[in-house]
Amino acid sequence: MRKRDHNVLTNAASLLVCGLLAGVVVAAAAFPAVALSGLAAKAGAETFDALPTELAVGTGPQISHLLAADGKTPVATMYDENRRDIAKIEDIAPAMQKAILAAEDHDFYEHNGVDLNGVARAFINNSQEGAHQQGASTLTMQYVRLAIAYSATHPADVVAATEDTTARKLREMRYAVQIEKEFSKDEILRRYLNIASFGNGAYGIHAASQVYFAKPPSKLTIAEAALLAGLVKAPSTLDPTTPSGYPSALARRDYVLDNMVKIKAISAEEAEEAKASKPKIVGKRAPNGCVDTNTQEWGFFCDYFYRWWMEQEAFGSTSYDRERLLKSGGFEIITTLEPQVQKAADEAVRKNLPATSKAARMLAAVEPGTGRVRALSANRDYQLDDPDNPENKPHSNPAKRETGALGNYPNTVNPLLTGGDGITGYQAGSTFKIFTVVAALEKGIPLSHTINAEKQFQSEYIIKKNGPAACDGTHFYCPENATPSMAGVHNMWSAFGRSVNTYFVPLQQQVGADKVVEAAKKLGITFRTQVDLDQEKDARQWGPFTLGVSQTTPLELANAYATLGAEGLYCEPIPVQEIRDPAGNKLDIANPRCEQRISTEVARAAVDAARCPVGDRSSTTKCAGTTAGNVRGVVDAPVAGKSGTTDGEKTSSLVAMTKQYAVAGIMADPDWPQTTQRMGHNVATGINPPVYETLRDAMKGKPRVDFTPPENKLRYGDQRSIPNVKCVSVEKAKSRITGAGFAVVVSTNRVESSCPAGTAAGTSPTGRTAKGSVVTIKVSSGPAPKPTKPTEPTAQPEPTGGRPTERPAD
Repeated sequence: MRKRDHNVLTNAASLLVCGLLAGVVVAAAAFPAVALSGLAAKAGAETFDALPTELAVGTGPQISHLLAADGKTPVATMYDENRRDIAKIEDIAPAMQKAILAAEDHDFYEHNGVDLNGVARAFINNSQEGAHQQGASTLTMQYVRLAIAYSATHPADVVAATEDTTARKLREMRYAVQIEKEFSKDEILRRYLNIASFGNGAYGIHAASQVYFAKPPSKLTIAEAALLAGLVKAPSTLDPTTPSGYPSALARRDYVLDNMVKIKAISAEEAEEAKASKPKIVGKRAPNGCVDTNTQEWGFFCDYFYRWWMEQEAFGSTSYDRERLLKSGGFEIITTLEPQVQKAADEAVRKNLPATSKAARMLAAVEPGTGRVRALSANRDYQLDDPDNPENKPHSNPAKRETGALGNYPNTVNPLLTGGDGITGYQAGSTFKIFTVVAALEKGIPLSHTINAEKQFQSEYIIKKNGPAACDGTHFYCPENATPSMAGVHNMWSAFGRSVNTYFVPLQQQVGADKVVEAAKKLGITFRTQVDLDQEKDARQWGPFTLGVSQTTPLELANAYATLGAEGLYCEPIPVQEIRDPAGNKLDIANPRCEQRISTEVARAAVDAARCPVGDRSSTTKCAGTTAGNVRGVVDAPVAGKSGTTDGEKTSSLVAMTKQYAVAGIMADPDWPQTTQRMGHNVATGINPPVYETLRDAMKGKPRVDFTPPENKLRYGDQRSIPNVKCVSVEKAKSRITGAGFAVVVSTNRVESSCPAGTAAGTSPTGRTAKGSVVTIKVSSGPAPKPTKPTEPTAQPEPTGGRPTERPAD
């Protein structure tokens, strides 16, 4: 027995209080304020009647779920507290409802929010020195305490809601009485079960039943319900997932089962059967965040979604507010991720090139006309590298490797595909020539526009004198082609198809480099590095821009081409297609954000040129040469796109698109952009296969929709007759042709003609061509020499005696 060391006066006072409380229990059932006014005086507070009755109950933090575009495939969950409210009490197993009452409040359906018998019992017990403290909180009062804590806006409010004082208990009682008037018992029970903590990060019965038993609360058995009900008393101590907590959790479960028998919730036989069972504890916390996506390869997409959310002012004025809303708002978020496309991308980027490779294959897929991002993938594992047991390989940058630094492969959480946190993108090479095409078309220069592409072109752009890209001894930018065979007269179709540098730099010079940069920006290209930002300020001198020296990301590149595929309709890239709050209300913020930035006809014409590099036919079949000619055959649909390579093949790129998808891939070393490793194209470890294989698989089951041909004006331009210059002097021929509005090139190869040598023999092309196009003057070498007439053989005299002699054989 516990030692009694109280004096007579203390015991008498306790008996007196007990008697007083016992005397008002019956009256308090009808008039609880009278019974509790004495406690208010003890607390030194206002009278019980004067205590506030309106409890502002905020919605408890709830888990947000990210689903794939099909609305059912889980992508990720995000939360501060793993909680998901149950909307109806019927969705909670009756055994669970009874178990929590057996554990916490036997008389829940009998009292009016305050159990006065319990209050009296606890008051007398707790007044005795050394006594084990008892509580008298009903389930309703516990709910009040939790609700106040969750509605708190300051840490001090949380402390006040849970401190062990008489004043706090009085407030709880007053609120509890009022809540019992406003809500039914079942509603209070539902609210309590939605807010109670069950340990292991599980808040509310929905989360608890999933964490411990991997099932919905409607499917809980008697034994499982009793175990969960027992946890709310001390979730950490009774943790059944730990060796120390498991026996205690079972003992507490059995206690709850005995109480369930006492309140006649179950029979003694059912209790014994439940006690004999061994619970199969799953003990798996709900995955949380982008390093814990349901499919590991989807971490890059999840990270893009998270960054997008954090930029939306509609979700809060500060980053703290936005993150808290995401992790506590209980949203159901249907993302734009298409499992079929994402899976195809994941398999393709890892095929023949594992995550342990320094070279990263990075791929983005965007839907034209909506901006919805359908896939983001890289041959990297989206996870933090364990500093105590690192998996990452030595840094690819020799200087950093010497210091012992590790690289960001195979593990990384850097936004490789979308940029940010120091990731500024990668040079995409000749894929940028599309922006020169757009700028030229906007200026009225047609696809048929011809330029005599030289082996080396001395531009007007000024760069460092005698630099690697300068003409010898000058400060002028002088690009060359990948091979000498590319030289010659090209139109936009053939020049884009074969990626002729010495066509596009003069074309950019004719249009204005600033206009080309402007076209790129309209299509969504942004500049992140200081070098690019400085060049943008003086864009008119950005000579190499058309060759893709600016840095970009796979997502930006895919969306730029998607804009053209959508006939000039630019749509901001977006990772969501529907967001609903816990009440089921649909938020407008998930709607596509689109605007017409390029005219429909210009976009159609640009796409027409872009069909050439990937092996498709333009609307006029004017394509001549390709850089990724097998794409059309692999995808088996009308396609457009462009490949790109930078100096030394430090990066390689390919964009391929249909009317439904634009897929862009960039291969680079994110850790060391100056890598000496060559990034391949149409080889097993290059960038081309992941792009066209992803597009091929994405198109499975999709209709084959052709691109709309452009109008003749942008195909052929202002057609003008080419002057007849036959047999006139070259200087006079040049004057006539330039006077008619054409550019002139004099061929260095002479041709035989009826015209005098050194005069114009004719032109190429003949007839009509677009104003401003190149007309080549063919120079005559004079008439062909007249053939000499063969001489007749001299008759030989017949020899004497008859037979003629035979001719010797040839």
